This record gives sequence, C-alpha cells and structure tokens, in this order.
Amino acid sequence: MFVTDMHVHSAFSSDSVEKPEAIIEKAIEKGYSYVYFTDHHDEDFPVNPADSTMDFQLDFENYIHTLSSLRDAYEGQIEVRIGIEQGICPETAPKINDLSGRYPFDFVIGSSHLTSLTNGDPYYPSYYEGKSNIEAYREYFASEVENVKLTDGFDIYGHLDYAVRYCPDPHFVYQFDDYRDIFETLLRLLIEKGKGIEINTSGISKIGYPHPHIEALKLYRQLGGEIITVGSDAHQKENIGYGFPQAEELLKEIGFHYYTVYKERKPEFIRLS
Repeated sequence: MFVTDMHVHSAFSSDSVEKPEAIIEKAIEKGYSYVYFTDHHDEDFPVNPADSTMDFQLDFENYIHTLSSLRDAYEGQIEVRIGIEQGICPETAPKINDLSGRYPFDFVIGSSHLTSLTNGDPYYPSYYEGKSNIEAYREYFASEVENVKLTDGFDIYGHLDYAVRYCPDPHFVYQFDDYRDIFETLLRLLIEKGKGIEINTSGISKIGYPHPHIEALKLYRQLGGEIITVGSDAHQKENIGYGFPQAEELLKEIGFHYYTVYKERKPEFIRLS
C-alpha cells in the first residue's frame, strides 16, 4: 500500500469545496503516513466570463497559515505536508521559480492546463479549430517541452497527457506513437534536470488508463527515469487513493522498484512492496 496520495485538492482550489480537515481525516482513515495538499495556482489564468469563479488563483498566505495550523493540530496522528500544483504555460513559466521558492512548500507539481494564455485550453472545442486532433495534441506536448526549458520551479510534471481527456471528436483514438518523438525529448529533458513525473490515477475514470499513457511510462523508465509519484488528483475526499492498486501493479510491471514522496522539496524513495 502506498503511504500517501501525492495529488489532492481542497477548497483552496477553485474547483473543489472539500474542507482540508475532511481530507486529513480521510487520509488517517486510509492509514496513510502523510497527507499532501497540492492546491491549484495558475498564474494569470485567462478566466472565462461564463464561469468567473474558476480563476485558479491561490490565496498563498491563508493557505500556508491554515495548513501549518492543521499540521500542528494533527501532530502524532498524521504528518501534513504542504504542496502546490503550479499551472505552467510558456508565458508564465519564468514566474514559477519565484512563486515556488517564496513559500515553505514540501512539494511542487508543475502542470500544463494551457498551451498559452490565448486560446490555449484543450478543454474548449475552440482549441482544436483549424488543426487536426494530432496537431492539437502535438502542440500541447511541445508546449510542455518549452515549459521545462523555461523553469526549474517544480519537482515533478503532472498528468503529462492531460489534454487527451478533452478531444471534442468522440471517434478520435489517441495513439502514443504519433507523439513519441516529442515525449522522448520531454522525458529526457526532465531526467537531465532531475525532475520526475507522476502516475495520475484520475485518468482511469476519464480515459480508461492513468496519466500518462503506459507507453509514456515505459519510455520514461527505458530512458533511466526513476522519480515517480502517485496521485489521485482527488477533488473530493472519497476519491483519495482512487486507482492505487492498478497504479502499483503498473509500476511493478514496467520495472519500477521505488516510488517517490517529497519533504522540503527533497525526494524520498520508498520501495514498492
């Protein structure tokens, strides 16, 4: 059993209403050693006027103060570790170093929710206009390569093929080999910079397999990648630890012997059982 879930959101994220205390209690119930909070912050996120509450701006001071207080309150029951999910796109990547280093985070996920601040959100059908689905995805993955070149302000890159969730064409089939060249560049660069990736189990319910695709995980391992975290991307307490048995079996099948947790931005390797 994994000792924690490395990707969890609370009401500090625009897209969650879950109280931090409820998350901590659920983590205790599941027997975890640590509970991580990785709430959203997307610098300069282009807010959709139709849904203005989704601004993904984190109240850093309140966040750190609240979680630090809860860490003290639950001492001896579970260790509260403070993380963040920093949204990155090429226009904002240079700002991430400062934001990530300004606060006492244990763990920083870098994630791409946009390829750019203008029409760069694969959630919306407009992103795909004027290009094939393969071109749209290649653009998304290429922006991740650019982000890794532009910033060191993260520890692992989250849900690498996040965009695959949202193709508006229900008949389109994602084939990893159409993007293998970009992924090889991306994964080599992450490894060279000492950054890891995650298995994000939310993909199981959304696209039938964890993020990223198993072929991307295999490639990462073949290239010498060793830093890998496991997270559910839960936005509700009931989803904490979702899909973890499948993730554990997948890691073993691919040839990983360890998974990773972080404290004070430093990796700790835990042997798979």
